[in-house]
Amino acid sequence: MNDLSKGRILVTGGAGFIGSALIWELNRRGFDDILVSDVLGRDEKWKNLVALKFADYIEADELRKSLESSENAFSDLKTIFHLGACSATTETDATYLIRNNFEYTKMLAHAAVARQTRFLYASSAATYGSLEEAVPETLPLTMLRPLNMYGYSKHLFDRYAQEAGILPRITGLKYFNVYGPNEHHKGDMRSMVHKAFHQIRQTNSITLFKSHRPDYADGEQRRDFFYVKNAVAATIFLAEHVDGCGLFNLGSGKSHTWLDMANALYKALSLEPEIKFIDMPEALRPKYQYFTRADVRKLRAAGFTEVFTPLEAGVADYVQNYLTTGKYLGDEAVRP
Repeated sequence: MNDLSKGRILVTGGAGFIGSALIWELNRRGFDDILVSDVLGRDEKWKNLVALKFADYIEADELRKSLESSENAFSDLKTIFHLGACSATTETDATYLIRNNFEYTKMLAHAAVARQTRFLYASSAATYGSLEEAVPETLPLTMLRPLNMYGYSKHLFDRYAQEAGILPRITGLKYFNVYGPNEHHKGDMRSMVHKAFHQIRQTNSITLFKSHRPDYADGEQRRDFFYVKNAVAATIFLAEHVDGCGLFNLGSGKSHTWLDMANALYKALSLEPEIKFIDMPEALRPKYQYFTRADVRKLRAAGFTEVFTPLEAGVADYVQNYLTTGKYLGDEAVRP
């Protein structure tokens, strides 16, 4: 058992979507001795931090310099959640992705292992490429063929950690289609729930891609939609348990259609559905996944028993308590 109260917790990407949600859940459990690291830049993800409790903040480049310059830097860190990365699946600058998603992760992982610090990092379901079944984590990594450079940058570290012999001592988190509060800053990488909500606000309708395969009708493409509150609960569970090392799929274990998502969104808004279909861009078609579903048997075998929020209930909570109110995670504790 890894006691999170023994020593400081580092959350990289802490101002981001899953990172800030993780800090919110840690706060709910009474943990606030947290060092937050990120690259705040010029967007508004800083707003994700306003309602959260943490001990200190450091920019990502300064964190790296400190760790590289001294073996004793941040010796009080006992748990690292490395969620900071470029998450854009459309990013084409391979050098940028390697530096941010591979080299930085490698540096942090080795520093953590040398200090006997618990280390968890964000891998991705994108590493599975076009595989259209619930893929177990036991599938040999050499068999995986990511469809984009983002997925490959994550896959590259998974393979490196395995070959270097450190994977059994750290934890890679293969997040599936996570949606929920605090993702407003992600631009085109926002979940379709967030995008569709604003489409409805502007036009009363939702636009989805047509299917370009005969075995899938329009809107019947499927995803494992995973509510962010469940994602961070599972992440913390793995951080606390010694059986939570290696690679883990983090998803709901269920697959839903885009139409299921759209109908849940309209129901949450008490509106009649109005859904339109458009052609998928030619450049996207070879890289488009028609089916994803997490195989979560390893997570369950590790002892995680929490019931995941059903899609309809997750969308309702997100829409009614956050999107329509403009609240962030942590604002729940604020009374008007």
